[in-house]
Amino acid sequence: MVHKLSVEEFLSKARSLPIIDVRSPGEYDHAHIPGAVSIPLFDNDERAQVGTKYKNAGKDAAVLIGLSMVGPKLADFVKQSKKLNPQNKEVLVHCWRGGMRSGSFAWLLDTAGLTASTLVGGYKAYRNAVLDSFAQPLKLIILGGKTGSGKTDILKELARQGEQIIDLEGLANHKGSSYGAIGQRPQPASEQFENLLFQTLLTLDTNRRIWLEDESRNIGSCFIPMALWQQMRAAPVAFIDLPKDKRVTRLVTEYANIDHSLLVEATERIRKRLGGKVTQDALNALTNHDYATVADLTLDYYDKAYLHGLSHRDPSTIQTIETANDNPEKTAKSLIEWVEGATAPASLTMISS
Repeated sequence: MVHKLSVEEFLSKARSLPIIDVRSPGEYDHAHIPGAVSIPLFDNDERAQVGTKYKNAGKDAAVLIGLSMVGPKLADFVKQSKKLNPQNKEVLVHCWRGGMRSGSFAWLLDTAGLTASTLVGGYKAYRNAVLDSFAQPLKLIILGGKTGSGKTDILKELARQGEQIIDLEGLANHKGSSYGAIGQRPQPASEQFENLLFQTLLTLDTNRRIWLEDESRNIGSCFIPMALWQQMRAAPVAFIDLPKDKRVTRLVTEYANIDHSLLVEATERIRKRLGGKVTQDALNALTNHDYATVADLTLDYYDKAYLHGLSHRDPSTIQTIETANDNPEKTAKSLIEWVEGATAPASLTMISS
């Protein structure tokens, strides 16, 4: 008898058991439960054939063609599954709707000596849970600041000092500007980004504060879920105001050793926003490997764009924090003191290292 689990039960067991995703490779590659292993019942072409047969000839005909495809693979399915948990031989299995694919696969594993549980409603039910989670009220604090302020490093320092964070740019593999994809891994689909975000939320105590960077709705090609985005826009902002020269220095350190052609492409992508002359000046500076000038020129655009976005927030929710030096560790410590009330807001306006 195959065990059937709710989404909550399934994810709870997934903390210690492997998940087998039996959907097609295409479905898995687009988006999947983080950590799940793909052991597809059908490959992409086979799935299309079964679907076509079902549409044209009905369920019974589709089942027969499916069985003919799956039959030769059965022993390999069992071998792959046993390798995932050779000690207690227990696994979790899911497909798209929690129907025939996962049920048949779990039955096979049970007959071969494993214990397999399936997800009621399948990946579709999981996705509903993902989307519902973003409407859950969260105690958010937004870490703001112009480009080059070191927000990501400050966020990581907050985590090292015991705070809860969500690194949206880390999950999206993008730093949020025209230059943001350089040096990063390929971005996940927005659906997979949401899955990763949900996975992060599951590890956090939602009764405690959570820090996030101030972001546009889109981070490269990934979109922040609207329900979470609305919470972010209403949350208090700690705006780190680091002098421009310090931000230029940080950006030069980050980008000076990157493929020159990628920097040229990224600059060209914002030509219309920079204007023709500024773009050409930046490209000339790149030719001369004068990265400080490139950073200085492009920051004029990014600073205006960021401040424009900040102007749409309630001013009473914004705490400006002027810091003379780029020291994420000390800035993070001061932020914690501020939010816990150990330091009065007025004294926070002149944090220095």
